[in-house]
Amino acid sequence: MILHVGACVGWLLLHLLVAGTWRSSLAARLGEGGFRLLFSLLSALSLTAMIVTYLQAPIVWLWATSPSLNAVAMLLMLPACLLLVASLRTSNPTLAGADMLLGDLLPTIGITRVTRHPMLWAFVLWAIAHMLANGDLATLLLCAAILLSAANGMLSIDRKKLRRFGPAYAEFKSKTSLLPFAAILSGRNELRLREIGWLSVVIALCLYGLAYWMHGRLGAPILL
Repeated sequence: MILHVGACVGWLLLHLLVAGTWRSSLAARLGEGGFRLLFSLLSALSLTAMIVTYLQAPIVWLWATSPSLNAVAMLLMLPACLLLVASLRTSNPTLAGADMLLGDLLPTIGITRVTRHPMLWAFVLWAIAHMLANGDLATLLLCAAILLSAANGMLSIDRKKLRRFGPAYAEFKSKTSLLPFAAILSGRNELRLREIGWLSVVIALCLYGLAYWMHGRLGAPILL
């Protein structure tokens, strides 16, 4: 378990320090492309370490699993899949590397009307779902590391994009929200399902179905 704790802490420090505090100096030395390559490699290694140590960690139960918790987890994974798929559209300006301007503005369309951080919210929902469905310490540590890095990433991206785009990103922030549906409920935006597109929904359902199928063969069946 100690190795798993270390791997999870390493993941958090990677995102807090390398992608946060040290980012500007590293990017100045390596260039933006070099920094992204380095961070991608370190992230892959850190994620691999978390997975390997998770599989080797002893099972320490914190709460009992139940069909009700599994059902909640399954429901949470539906919007998680849709948020993940929709976030990969090129019209998402908070996607890594998607530094685009339309005239002097950032586009506010599709899933960004719901939240300006759809991919990170997909990770948050994934983490919550799997914490609920498993109930053991190793899973809690793994999912907490993912959840905390995603939540920090939302704030970090806002700061970076605001420095890069200035008034354009400030305008984008004013029309969108960090919390899902907050901008829509406050009247600053409106939900347009057509912009999200049926293709995104179909792909998300296929991804959900694939995950369901894999859980029954590579791990514990979802409904048990």
